[in-house]
Amino acid sequence: MGTLAQGAAGDLGAVCSPPAMISDFPAYIDGLRPAIDGALDRLLPPAQARPCRLHEAMRYSVFAGGKRVRPALVLLAGEALGARRAELLAGGAALEMIHTYSLIHDDLPALDNDDLRRGRPTAHRRFDEATAILAGDALLTLGLTTLAAEPETIDAVRRQRAVAMVGAAIGAAGMIGGQVDDLGAENHWPEDRQAAAELLASIHQRKTGHLLTACLRLAGIYAGVSRALDARLERLGQALGLLFQIGDDVIDVEGTDTQLGKTAGKDAAVRKLTYPGLFGLAAAKERLESVREQAHELATSLPGGAGRFPLLIDYLATRDR
Repeated sequence: MGTLAQGAAGDLGAVCSPPAMISDFPAYIDGLRPAIDGALDRLLPPAQARPCRLHEAMRYSVFAGGKRVRPALVLLAGEALGARRAELLAGGAALEMIHTYSLIHDDLPALDNDDLRRGRPTAHRRFDEATAILAGDALLTLGLTTLAAEPETIDAVRRQRAVAMVGAAIGAAGMIGGQVDDLGAENHWPEDRQAAAELLASIHQRKTGHLLTACLRLAGIYAGVSRALDARLERLGQALGLLFQIGDDVIDVEGTDTQLGKTAGKDAAVRKLTYPGLFGLAAAKERLESVREQAHELATSLPGGAGRFPLLIDYLATRDR
């Protein structure tokens, strides 16, 4: 296993440099998808195992055609930092399970109340609300226990750090807290524009950014990076999270149900606090470009250079779904 314990990586240019045949991030993910899906298939209970309905719902949601951005980000960062792919796959799969749990719960009538996810009926529509809630609970639990148990080649101390870090990222101070404030802001924006802007940035950072940041930091834990490099990975993750969520805000305005695989225009319908809603579509796109430039600068500062990160950054800034 490679290590960057002192934050130095003079020869990582060769490791980080993307092969010439990879021209965009979706192509990179397509190359990784068989390995990622194989890890997910291994870790998830078989649909035939009891309770069958629960396991069927878990698999229905995980294998619903997700983009696999989060496990791909673990692999991208980890391999650039010197970790082996075999040491990264279980962790990447664990974060995809946790991400899927969050989507199942987000779609529930008590939260975003959506009937479509990735072009298919949401879990509570395909099964029922109780099964969807429990499938989400099971995916969250399995994700965390996977991080605690695998990979066995990583020492137990670092696996414990991984669980603690991811748990903090998705808990009350992270993703779940961001979701709570997101719901609370619907139709109740702060009257002061600056206060609304600060709340919006905080919601996006926690609701989306913390889990994306966890992907980079998890890769760093597996690669044994220094605290200084961990802090740089965290800053890049925060930029990626903001880029991802502003992009989502824009897509919700401009996209269609078919493009999105879910109901378009819902943000405006419930008066959700978003960048286009608060600043207008043009200003939101300007902010998107500003964050894109910031992310490129942060990626370039990593040991060995930006590597494949520009592919990811440009994908997040230009995707249409």
